[in-house]
Amino acid sequence: MNVANLQLQGLYLAIAAINNALVAKGLLTREEVGEALERAEQTALGDNRIFEDMNPASRDAVAFPARFLALANANASDSGTLDFSALARLVGQTKGHYPDEL
Repeated sequence: MNVANLQLQGLYLAIAAINNALVAKGLLTREEVGEALERAEQTALGDNRIFEDMNPASRDAVAFPARFLALANANASDSGTLDFSALARLVGQTKGHYPDEL
């Protein structure tokens, strides 16, 4: 596997842990984190300059981080989040749907 991909996996899990800590400390609610991630995805997908020449798989790649983190947030508990593979599978199964829509 490409080292950059492994670094990104680690980064996504680190951000998910930070989001979970923010919720645990009462600084944000799960809903607020989810709303922020939904806005991030919509901002990324709304950049028409980028998407004019992109195929659907590339668009999904741009949306993956926000979708991954939204699912990590929705599936988090006091003991942490699911592992990367489980969350990545969920992203593929739920493309285009936010956790609260499932």
